[in-house]
Amino acid sequence: MTTSQAEPPDVSGLSIGILGGTGDQGKGLARRFALAGHHVIIGSRSADRAHQAAQSLGDGLSARGEENPVAAREADVVIVAVPWDGHKALLESLRDDLAGKIVVDCVNPLGFDKQGAYALPVEEGSAAQQAAAVLTGSTVVAAFHHVSAVVLLDPEVDEVELDVLVLGEDREATGIVQALAARIAGVRGLYGGRLRNAHQVEALTANLISVNRRYKTHAGVRVTGV
Repeated sequence: MTTSQAEPPDVSGLSIGILGGTGDQGKGLARRFALAGHHVIIGSRSADRAHQAAQSLGDGLSARGEENPVAAREADVVIVAVPWDGHKALLESLRDDLAGKIVVDCVNPLGFDKQGAYALPVEEGSAAQQAAAVLTGSTVVAAFHHVSAVVLLDPEVDEVELDVLVLGEDREATGIVQALAARIAGVRGLYGGRLRNAHQVEALTANLISVNRRYKTHAGVRVTGV
């Protein structure tokens, strides 16, 4: 029986660290996980910015801000939501802090020009594979690439209607991340293959940006038949 068919693991007690949590994507994920009852540690290069981001989530939510190394060390599961151009250097600096942890990479290597967004080539194949190459002591999982920051941060949106594709080599770890995704109201976490398939998942974000611009929306992905 596969992880997706089995009873999902209980992840309700896990704390979640978000590296780059002061950006819209990281802060949006932090907000939704805090609303779901998780303790969230927002990480940033600046402790002051991290504290401000945590406070901006609102009263009654279990969230605090710390410098990235503290968030990496103290959280049970760590999400990487930093800009692509600082991705590798940050992970190299936190290699020891992230050892032994599930690290969820949601970074999309994209470029932008007059024609719109496009996928950038990555030497290792994808941002997730780059993370795995750097963090040899961690279990890297790819997920949360297509979740709109605008939707995550919108207080009028009670349920985020989309599926999160979860990719990785370790099925126990992907099962945990699938269950975490489902903690966000309206979201399903679906197994999407091994890390070698992460490139096209990351690159699909460029297509969604084109959809959003054309139709003035915040598009997500739904998988039928599952």
